[in-house]
Amino acid sequence: MQDALADELQQARQARRSDITPPSARDGTFDLDAAYAVERELSRRRQHEGRTVVGCKVGYANKAVWRALKLDTLVWADMYDDTVRDASADLATLSLAPFVAPKIEPEIVLRLRHALAPGQTDPAVILDAVEWIALGFEIIDCVYEDWKFQPADFVASYGLHAALIVGSRLEVDAPRAVALIDALPAFTLRLLRNGEVVEQGSGRNSLRSPALCVAELATALSRRAGATPLAAGELVSSGTLTESRLIAPGETWSAQVEGLALPELTLRVTE
Repeated sequence: MQDALADELQQARQARRSDITPPSARDGTFDLDAAYAVERELSRRRQHEGRTVVGCKVGYANKAVWRALKLDTLVWADMYDDTVRDASADLATLSLAPFVAPKIEPEIVLRLRHALAPGQTDPAVILDAVEWIALGFEIIDCVYEDWKFQPADFVASYGLHAALIVGSRLEVDAPRAVALIDALPAFTLRLLRNGEVVEQGSGRNSLRSPALCVAELATALSRRAGATPLAAGELVSSGTLTESRLIAPGETWSAQVEGLALPELTLRVTE
């Protein structure tokens, strides 16, 4: 089943189709175990093609939605060396040619200095494992009509991660880590489209702090059979700080942060 579903979802993405019936709507037993099996198969195929996994993208990092979606933790997907790139001077251009129905999410990206043990809840210990943080734009995509699906469907379909644009890095040394313990939960963010604010958020939307989100991810991975633990050098895109927004060619999107020493990040969208 997982190979057939991986074939279908891969072909839908390549054909830019958005009319796929979610697996959970066809089979009431389709759950996260089945979804991660499909995601691992798609990742295996990407790696067989020569791509390298560079980290994890987090989804559903707002605990308020877990009960409604019947989740007991966040979800995740692999990110790759050809889907993650740095912005040049905090400005990037993105063509929508490869995507189906893309949305944008402003996130905090963290790079690990070393692996993080599962079950950690002390922000100081967590931040000791972080080499740098940056503002990022995650692009998510969907092959299901009208963006209607259950979490397992999204995990299975590459939906959690389509592209990531990473802004300027803020190195996390010992003194800065102390300041970030309080700053990461408290900072605020504005998301602008063509110069107008369309969404606002804060670090609390990422499991009360992007640092705590990384720790939750490490724990969730340790409990998921077949999942690969986080390793030194990997990136974590720690969940959207605002509502996701559909994007279209000709738009310019910007994210502005207050409370963290991160510059504004801008993305220009083309055909």
